[in-house]
Amino acid sequence: MSRPGARGFTLVEVLVALTIVAVALMASLRAVGAMSNSAFELRQRTLAQWSAENRLAQIRVQAEWPAVGKRSYDCSQAEAAMTCVEEVFATPNAAFRRVEVSVFPTGGAQVRLSRLVGFATDPRGS
Repeated sequence: MSRPGARGFTLVEVLVALTIVAVALMASLRAVGAMSNSAFELRQRTLAQWSAENRLAQIRVQAEWPAVGKRSYDCSQAEAAMTCVEEVFATPNAAFRRVEVSVFPTGGAQVRLSRLVGFATDPRGS
């Protein structure tokens, strides 16, 4: 098969090397894809957390006394379309209300990105 003094790889050796390289490249592409998806999801969850924090901060700063009940509103941030669902509950202490803000992506997905709970105090001091 080989002549004395001939150098180089045989066809089988080249094919084995190419197979190994192809498998390694596919594994690295899969890892990069998973990292990309994780980064996107982390960004979405961070923006959702900020939206919920913004609403609770708004209640505190403006001394709001939110009505008991549930309401939805758009709370998009940084080109990420999101919907906030705010639920307000009465507490045993009449001067406090529990406020739960849940953030969902706008569209068909019902995966909650963030949920934050806070309390509002009656600005009248009752």
